[in-house]
Amino acid sequence: MYHVQSCSGRRREPNRTIKKEPLSSLLSSIPFLSSLSLDSSFYFFLIQGEREKERERAMAGGLKWVSLAVLGFLVVIGGGVALLGGLKDTQLLNSWNGGASRRYLREATVNDSASSPSPATRSVFGAVEDPDAVASTVAQTIVNSTNRRSLSYLSSCGTGNPIDDCWRCDSDWHNNRQRLADCGIGFGRNALGGRDGRIYEVTDSSDDDPINPKPGTLRYAVIQDEPLWIIFKHDMVITLKEELIMNSFKTIDGRGANVHISGGACITVQFVTNIIIHGLHIHDCKPTGNAMVRSSPSHYGWRTMADGDGVSIFGSSHIWVDHCSMWNCADGLVDAVMGSTAITISNNHFTHHNEVMLLGHSDSYDKDKSMQVTIAFNHFGEGLIQRMPRCRHGYFHVVNNDYTHWEMYAIGGSAAPTINSQGNRYLAPANPFAKEVTKRVDTEQGVWQGWNWRSEGDLLLNGAYFTPSGAGASASYSRASSLGAKPSSMVGTITSGAGVLSCKKGNEC
Repeated sequence: MYHVQSCSGRRREPNRTIKKEPLSSLLSSIPFLSSLSLDSSFYFFLIQGEREKERERAMAGGLKWVSLAVLGFLVVIGGGVALLGGLKDTQLLNSWNGGASRRYLREATVNDSASSPSPATRSVFGAVEDPDAVASTVAQTIVNSTNRRSLSYLSSCGTGNPIDDCWRCDSDWHNNRQRLADCGIGFGRNALGGRDGRIYEVTDSSDDDPINPKPGTLRYAVIQDEPLWIIFKHDMVITLKEELIMNSFKTIDGRGANVHISGGACITVQFVTNIIIHGLHIHDCKPTGNAMVRSSPSHYGWRTMADGDGVSIFGSSHIWVDHCSMWNCADGLVDAVMGSTAITISNNHFTHHNEVMLLGHSDSYDKDKSMQVTIAFNHFGEGLIQRMPRCRHGYFHVVNNDYTHWEMYAIGGSAAPTINSQGNRYLAPANPFAKEVTKRVDTEQGVWQGWNWRSEGDLLLNGAYFTPSGAGASASYSRASSLGAKPSSMVGTITSGAGVLSCKKGNEC
């Protein structure tokens, strides 16, 4: 029997109104003005004394009171302006932090099955269609990011990593798990996952029946129609018989347990929206398929052979893969294709793999022209060969990553992708023929010279070099900008926690 632990939603403060008081009332509330009487022109009527000396003294005293009155008036007005300004700023910040629950998700028509020759169509909420609109929103996000992060848990444990500094310093993280959903950055920052749903605890590591999964298993959780925040009761190794096909509005949160998905099929995110995958070891994934697999409580169907990706993102949006450790899968570690967009891949540790990350289905698939992906704060480590990532068509922000190993190249592409590389650290291999960070795949120089690829603030070590092309102006990269880059000198600190974290209840992660 599975356990569902209810989770209360975030408290919302009631709307506050400010009673507007007449200026005269405000002035009369000031002690030293309450005994004075003044008209609209601030003329004071001073009591005449009998003696000339007292009259002069009274007039001198009156002038002093006039000065104090004017000063008091300016203080009141200035304070009122500051109060209103502060309230306006507070409302802006509250609308930012609380806005997640009021987001409106657009509806788009997508294919229902990759394997069907004449696929049915259905609607998926959350599809993103306009990169320019996203770029405009992101620009405003960057402007407001300092204010937003000032509300986070900031202490001596902070590293400058805006995601981690948002939640890792909270020793009560296990009671505030769903707060993680408010810490996203980049193009996938609006991924809600199961933030607004219940907490589901996985108690059973088995995967005996992909058509009728048992309650308590991971598969049973991810196919449900309701939002769920999925956690694990204890350490476990899950070997999936077939692809783990996720339904929308789900978070898989491995914090507090040592969770491995390995030795079988792995995770498929197909035609869904609002997915967060956090804190999992995903490795040794194998091709599976030619089998019936359930994708929701009301539907199961035939699946052709899967490639063996660690995480396969297919026609989906608002996806965030964070703090996972991934290695040695049959195909890619993370692949995003077929019009997927609004994706952030952050804080992961990738090792021992050939083709690490493919973003874009094919050179001829034009729907990937709207793809926007942020790749931030990852460590591309030992035993990697190529595709970190390999991009097609869309807009890709590669920011503050640590590249310590590659054998062929780090960043590649075809079909005119826009690549914005900012604040990364590239350490070239010893091989003198593999020093170049970039590779234009199967394309003549006369063609790729027009593609917008730039390196800004990157640290290039051991002979590494980045070959830029296209426009150098910042405006050309607005669609490929998703957050403010930190200096490359901070990369070692920012990525020090890449991969699965060791989180213990009652302690900071």
